Amino acid sequence: MAIRPILRMGAASLFGRAEVVKDFSALPALIADMRDTMQATQGVGLAAPQIGVNLRLVIFGVPDGKNPRYPDAGTVPETVLINPVITAQDEVIAAGWEGCLSLPGLLGLVPRFQNIRYQGVDLQGNVIDRLASGFHARVVQHECDHLDGILYPMRMKDLSRFGFKEELFPTQQPSAE
Repeated sequence: MAIRPILRMGAASLFGRAEVVKDFSALPALIADMRDTMQATQGVGLAAPQIGVNLRLVIFGVPDGKNPRYPDAGTVPETVLINPVITAQDEVIAAGWEGCLSLPGLLGLVPRFQNIRYQGVDLQGNVIDRLASGFHARVVQHECDHLDGILYPMRMKDLSRFGFKEELFPTQQPSAE
C-alpha cells in the first residue's frame, strides 16, 4: 500500500474530535496504509487523525515484544480498534516516558492509568473487549487520545520532563516509554 505523511504537532486537524466510523467499506486500504506508515517509522501505534483522516480508528501492536524505539515494551497484541471506549479499572496512575510520531525526537513523562479496559470493534465488526495494564494500557490511551485531539504534552504535569531524547538521556535510552 502506501506510507503516508504523519502530521506534526501544530497541525490544526490533530486537535479536533474524530468522527465515529459508520462505513467500514474504505477501511481496508486505510488500515493497510496505517500499518505501512507505522512500520516504516518504527511506531507501536498510529491513530487515523495522525495521517489526516478524521475517523475514530487506531492501530497498535508489538507482537513479538520488540521495537527499536521501545526495547522494554513487552508484547502488545496487533490490534485494529474502531470506535474505542476506554474505562479505567482503578485509580492507579503511573508516569512513563512517551514519544509520538507527531512529535518526532521528543519525549515526555506522562501520567496514565495503569489498568484499563478498552472496547470497540475490529474491521469485521467483531467486538473487542480487553483488559490491559502497563505499556499495553499506555499505548492504547496514547493512541485513543489522538481521537479526542489530545497530544501527550497536554497530559503532562511537569514540562521540565519534556524535551528532545538526546538532551533528556544523553547516555542512555529511557527504560519506561
